[in-house]
Amino acid sequence: MADPKGFLTTTREEPKRRPVDLRLMDWREVYEDFATTKLQKQAGRCMDCGIPFCHQGCPLGNLIPEWNTLTWREDWQQAIERLHATNNFPEFTGTLCPAPCETACVLGINDDPVTIKRVEISIIDRAFDEGWVTPQLPVALTGKKVAVVGSGPSGLAAAQQLTRAGHSVVVLERADKIGGLLRYGIPEFKMEKSRLDRRLDQMRAEGTEFRASVNVGVDLPVSELLGYDAVVLAGGATDWRDLPIPGRELAGIHQAMEFLPPANRVASGELEKSPFDASGLDVVVIGGGDTGADCVGTSHRQGARSVTQLEIMPKPPELRSDAHPWPTYPMIYRVSSAHEEGGERLYAVNTQEFLGDDSGRVRALKLVEVRNEGGKFVPVPGSERELPAQLVLLAMGFLGPQKQGLLEDLGVELDARGNVARDKAFKTSLDNVFVAGDMGRGQSLIVWAIAEGRSAAAGVDAYLTGRDVLPRPIAPTDRPLV
Repeated sequence: MADPKGFLTTTREEPKRRPVDLRLMDWREVYEDFATTKLQKQAGRCMDCGIPFCHQGCPLGNLIPEWNTLTWREDWQQAIERLHATNNFPEFTGTLCPAPCETACVLGINDDPVTIKRVEISIIDRAFDEGWVTPQLPVALTGKKVAVVGSGPSGLAAAQQLTRAGHSVVVLERADKIGGLLRYGIPEFKMEKSRLDRRLDQMRAEGTEFRASVNVGVDLPVSELLGYDAVVLAGGATDWRDLPIPGRELAGIHQAMEFLPPANRVASGELEKSPFDASGLDVVVIGGGDTGADCVGTSHRQGARSVTQLEIMPKPPELRSDAHPWPTYPMIYRVSSAHEEGGERLYAVNTQEFLGDDSGRVRALKLVEVRNEGGKFVPVPGSERELPAQLVLLAMGFLGPQKQGLLEDLGVELDARGNVARDKAFKTSLDNVFVAGDMGRGQSLIVWAIAEGRSAAAGVDAYLTGRDVLPRPIAPTDRPLV
């Protein structure tokens, strides 16, 4: 245990965000530095519970009380060893995960939970700064060749585990740079790409091969893919949800994943200006989730005149409701850094129609307020109105993996939800083909993606060698606490 009285004497504290007017001038991460003395006190709030429910909240099974105690003791090298024992990429989860571990923290029953994410990212940042994150080379090579299709968090986790187990691994990515959504979907202000690049350097030094600009089924025949001893499908859930209402064909209406990648290229210096730039425009984001918030923050940095985010659900409560008891992840009202930067959030509204100008470009949305009646959203009479918009971004989630191309050419079976079906070892209907991440699970969190990649790697290694040495943090059927 860390400080035996820490949870009684220390209140929860997080690092401050940089002033809005300053951070809107750049694409850097929004948080200021957090003093080590403050961090130690926050780690000391951990009670080292008899039953640490943070373990249940985290699908990776992160050893949270252990590295909290080690941080409080300033034993940083042991802390990163314990952190890496269950998580290949704590810098990704420490910046991007919504922290279901914190909402499952026992202290959170009647107080503010431990700042687990802040401790996590601080440990890994110190480890990189001190040079403690070094390549972990395999003890012996197996002679087996594995192809991983997709370089998001699940694909990278599977690749790193399999490389360290002695297999020759190549990661195939259809984009022109490695990283999947980590590279082009997540804005720089949420996670600077230097975090991704330094981890890829470690993986290259370990022996993982990366091949970008390879669209399997187009640039690489599926028959050649099946020539590998094993294949891991980790292409994510990229079949975005559309909004087929009148006016959808108007110019200026784009999917979030059409809007965010070029904005990231501008932030990294690859592009001078995005073709979907929001400068001087009234921007409306349809969808109240994290991707929508990413669009909000990006629009602010591009100089939008106004930004409005729409959500069909009613505004959530400030505190846990009886419908989301501890230790489940509660639906509560949250203010992200993007929301703090300005704009308006409208709840319980539905878009009925896109309205255009004489040039065929969107000029406004026709909105109506809705109420939930028996599970259906019913328009409120007399609540219709127009909302100005010259740029509309659709951020309503994803329907599963893209079927055309790779999956159809492979002929793998799909489950009832349209995801790639797999057995308890993450193997698909094809003998040597496995699946990890959102492609098999459906749209989920980054921490689940990494857990999927680690578990699928264990299935692949067992298939290739007959041994049982790699960790399996989750089963394909596991789901978050509800």
